[in-house]
Amino acid sequence: MKYLSLIFLGLFAASALKAQTPIYKDMSKPLDERVHDLVSKLTLEEKVSLLGYNSKAIPRLGIPAYNWWNEGLHGVARAGEATIFPQAIGMAATFNDNLVKQVSTVISTEARAKYNLAIAQDRHLQYMGLTFWTPNINIFRDPRWGRGQETYGEDPYLTATIGSAVVRGLQGDDPDHLKASATAKHFVVHSGPEAVRDHFDAIVDEKDFRETYLYAFHALVSGAHVESVMTAYTSVNGIPNSVNKMLLTDILRKEWGFKGHMVTDWGCKGDDCGAQE
Repeated sequence: MKYLSLIFLGLFAASALKAQTPIYKDMSKPLDERVHDLVSKLTLEEKVSLLGYNSKAIPRLGIPAYNWWNEGLHGVARAGEATIFPQAIGMAATFNDNLVKQVSTVISTEARAKYNLAIAQDRHLQYMGLTFWTPNINIFRDPRWGRGQETYGEDPYLTATIGSAVVRGLQGDDPDHLKASATAKHFVVHSGPEAVRDHFDAIVDEKDFRETYLYAFHALVSGAHVESVMTAYTSVNGIPNSVNKMLLTDILRKEWGFKGHMVTDWGCKGDDCGAQE
């Protein structure tokens, strides 16, 4: 009888402890349910504080500080010593997506090592996080654009193939856990003249829009399951990309089924990017 009482007491204690555990901390719950629970507990002020790239800690909910800004175009950038690989345009010239995936895997491994070291030291610094604003899959067909070396060239199919390899190497092969988060950028038609790239209005017909500029993004979202998408500074047919319902809701979310997070380009706050002078 004594042992039976101890068993019931243990079961009761375990049940009480589970009841006190918030849903968002319960590892047995589905991820979507945990996220919804955590977001529901945030105040409006706290939600706003998390919108920038340098998110402050929210101790009452156990949310640590986190800096979202990291780059991994051809190696972990600006975070101390790291392996540096050829620029993106050079890697695309190999026409070897398996090799590029190996390169990207090394980048994410080094990123994980740097992140683990930083967290162990309680340092939540820029360029030490696991959210990478990589790869750049814009189509490079205008030599006046100053960032052509960051792309995989002018061909949509090659860009989709190499870009998908980069995403798979960065995010890893675990179906339940990301090794790092990749970001497909800049969504979309973002390769106008450099001097006006923060407010350039790209006029494009539906055929060219779909076959040239959306092709690689579609492949990375639907095939490689990229976790994040970054909007472009520019406009498409008069509507700024970062507030473009047709792009962000109708195509990205509904048509392609994108479930990840979206981020604007640096310093862009909605319709102030892509506005015409």
